[in-house]
Amino acid sequence: MGRLDGKVAIISGAARGQGEAEARLFAAEGARVVLGDVLDDRGAVVAAEIGASARYAHLDVRSEADWAAVVELAEEAFGPVGVLVNNAGILRFTRLTETPVEQFREVIEVNQVGTFLGMKAVVPSMQRAGGGSIVNISSTNGLAGYVGTISYTSTKWAVRGMTKTAAMELGPLGIRVNSIHPGGIDTDMVRPSAEVADLPDSDALSRRYAHLPLRRVGQPIEIARLALFLASDDSSYSTGSEFVADGGMLAGPRTNV
Repeated sequence: MGRLDGKVAIISGAARGQGEAEARLFAAEGARVVLGDVLDDRGAVVAAEIGASARYAHLDVRSEADWAAVVELAEEAFGPVGVLVNNAGILRFTRLTETPVEQFREVIEVNQVGTFLGMKAVVPSMQRAGGGSIVNISSTNGLAGYVGTISYTSTKWAVRGMTKTAAMELGPLGIRVNSIHPGGIDTDMVRPSAEVADLPDSDALSRRYAHLPLRRVGQPIEIARLALFLASDDSSYSTGSEFVADGGMLAGPRTNV
């Protein structure tokens, strides 16, 4: 018996990184999964490797039409949607005074508007399923500020707030909504920021997160396991809540102990 047996899931940003790890784990736990992304070639490969319980669909999360098409595909292929993971996101590193307004709006469109559209799109299908679970991927940037991330941080606080409002509105429909707040995770999104001298990316990331209580960068599967808990009935009394997986980043000030 899998923890997601009988559930149909949509995962955005599922062609690589955390989304890919979530798609593979959800399928292994019995879910039928629709992977959405703009990286079509990579997404199709991942879905094919997962097998008959997966489908890939092009999904620009900024497009209401794309979201409608993905929900329609999920219902036609597998049935009403019971799980949504709003995983897609982009990160730009610039300080407040150096951030072009076009960049600020781009990050809002993907990270914030994309999450809003995803939640809105799945509600009717989840009602047909008799309820469901929405998992919004925020960040530690949704709980604290970080220099050089003005656009990203603004959206991750927004995701946190939208999660709570949606939980209040959708709870009576049997739909739970929670947010995950990862710290540093070893994905392509953070690797460009991890360049240190001539060190390879993996060494640079290890150095960058060595100050954490757990002394390491996180791995995508560790976020996928938390998403699995929230998608499953194991978290049946959790909604409107924040779940942090950050290696202790927010536990307190940096220490050399």
